[in-house]
Amino acid sequence: MAIETLLLALGSGALIGLVLGLVGGGGSILAVPLLVYVVGVKSPHAAIGTASIAVALNAAASLFGHWRAGTVKWPCAGVFAVAGVTGAAIGAQLGKAVDGERLLALFGLLMIVVGASMLRKRKTAVQPDVRLTRTTAPQLLPRLLPIGFGVGLLAGFFGIGGGFLIVPGLMLATAMPLANAIGTSLAAVTALGATTASSYALSGFIDWPLALVLIGGGFAGSAAGVVLGRHLAGRKRMLDIGFAIGVMFVGAYVIARSISS
Repeated sequence: MAIETLLLALGSGALIGLVLGLVGGGGSILAVPLLVYVVGVKSPHAAIGTASIAVALNAAASLFGHWRAGTVKWPCAGVFAVAGVTGAAIGAQLGKAVDGERLLALFGLLMIVVGASMLRKRKTAVQPDVRLTRTTAPQLLPRLLPIGFGVGLLAGFFGIGGGFLIVPGLMLATAMPLANAIGTSLAAVTALGATTASSYALSGFIDWPLALVLIGGGFAGSAAGVVLGRHLAGRKRMLDIGFAIGVMFVGAYVIARSISS
């Protein structure tokens, strides 16, 4: 790996980690554009495969901290992940069958939609004590399973962690508080990323040395983002808005580049 590529990959990973630390999610959606347009990965499918393994490992590392903090609702996480893994396996197969430039254009469109959705304030009545039990299963399973499958389908197709979709999906399905939704979502992100990565790895679409560099940069950036996020905690909404606008601009750029190609 050339020194220039190494430095660009480290910087890209650090930026993704920094965003995760600052705004608590959404950093993975930047991974594919960074790999293609900054690092210089020629194949969009290789960029998606490489990004997915980095997303899975970073999510697993973050999940450990949330597990220790007691914010993970494991029964809900398990059901959501099982449904999501099924969707991710199908989505990954579909994504590999789509032309690379067309896939990037669709990815750019998704980024614009995600950015626009992040600009909206969500007001949801929460149930801190919600749990998936035999008593609540008839009410919760019909919501968790289809939402999990749908999110997994998108995550597998685009090679993203899907945390920005999983968090509101969990809150919609169960009305759990945001802190629990974030912690619980990481279990699903880990499972979905691993499923997508496995599918792309079997097709030879993962650059393993590049993935390791991206992961290393992500860990460093995440640590810095967490520290910086504590100092900017009072400006969380401003950070979210800034990130959402940035995602929309990157999405527009991805679409323009794909069309011109």
